Amino acid sequence: MLNKFLIIITLISAAVVCQAEEVQVRPDHPDLYVVVKGDTLWDISDRFLANPWVWPKVWRVNPHIENPHLIYPGDIVALDYIDGKPYLLIKERGVVEEGKEREVVEGAGDDRYVRLEPQIRVYDRESAIPTIPIDIIEQFLTRPLVVGENEMDDWPYVVSSYDQHLIAGSGNKIYVRGMPDESEGKRYAIYRKGPAYINPVKDEKKILGYEALYVGDAYVTRTGDPASFIVSESNREVLIGDRLAEESGDELNRDFIPVTPDHEVSGNVISVIDGVSEIGQFQIIVVDLGHEDGMQAGTVLGVYQSGETVEDYIATGADTNTTKKYKYRETIEDTDLIGYLGRQAAKSETVQLPAEYAGVIMVFRTFDNLSYALVMEAVAPMHLYDSVRNL
Repeated sequence: MLNKFLIIITLISAAVVCQAEEVQVRPDHPDLYVVVKGDTLWDISDRFLANPWVWPKVWRVNPHIENPHLIYPGDIVALDYIDGKPYLLIKERGVVEEGKEREVVEGAGDDRYVRLEPQIRVYDRESAIPTIPIDIIEQFLTRPLVVGENEMDDWPYVVSSYDQHLIAGSGNKIYVRGMPDESEGKRYAIYRKGPAYINPVKDEKKILGYEALYVGDAYVTRTGDPASFIVSESNREVLIGDRLAEESGDELNRDFIPVTPDHEVSGNVISVIDGVSEIGQFQIIVVDLGHEDGMQAGTVLGVYQSGETVEDYIATGADTNTTKKYKYRETIEDTDLIGYLGRQAAKSETVQLPAEYAGVIMVFRTFDNLSYALVMEAVAPMHLYDSVRNL
């Protein structure tokens, strides 16, 4: 009950923060939309709003519906206007069941169906529609992914494997030193200190944190020094010196309510999970903004492609006719061309092209100087060191 109360308070607070941002309704929005399993609040809002991250501002609490801030499959969402302002609301609590009589909901689109006579049902909270696709970020909600320079030094460590091989994997026995006496029966995750996070755009010497590479899971079979473990799962080969941390089973908050910063922020994309060169929708990135910059789970930011640097010969009075002459001649003397290019370079002016909007990200986990974010929308490819700032 307390969690539900806190969600309502968060929604109200988020709406206040968003007041300064204009709500833009999509001209092709449906009159009604029937929620289906697999939807997210972001998806649903995107059907009605040009800027779906402001949905807390336009979500209207229905006092006659229990838990109106939670949306379930079968619910009918509508766009309405109150005092000239757009609002999203749950028009009706619906139930979709196999083998039952159904009817098409007028204006719902996509041939969605609901029962003719919806009944009041009790839903558990886990069946509610999430804000964003949780399955994509699941593993990032339970593991320590960023550590300080010396943070892992005191963690228990792998000293050997059963057969004294340098590496081990799933099903292998390993020996670990530094385990507490009360570790019997507990499960642990294995980590390896990864590369440092830095932002060369701002300060290539400042270390913002270190990546904690997840290696695998293991459980204790015998306490002592060293203690015996079995590797139950491994994403990488387990090496001597790898560190262990107890799996608490605790997860971070999954109720991501979109908010925009109440102050100007400016950062960069400094890493991308899986190391791809071009970043697209639903990929996870690391930005150099964290607790100290006011980031929180749910913070929405825009990504902007870094503008290219070009040479402007026109501003310095370069001879454009000569430029065309060399551009279209099939054969020219090398000495003439080199001399011409040298004169042109001396007269050119460097111009930084403006950054171009590339998409929207939502922060879902924060650390002191870093945050993990999910790319929610991508209108253009994103790259390392693209700028991240207020929308």
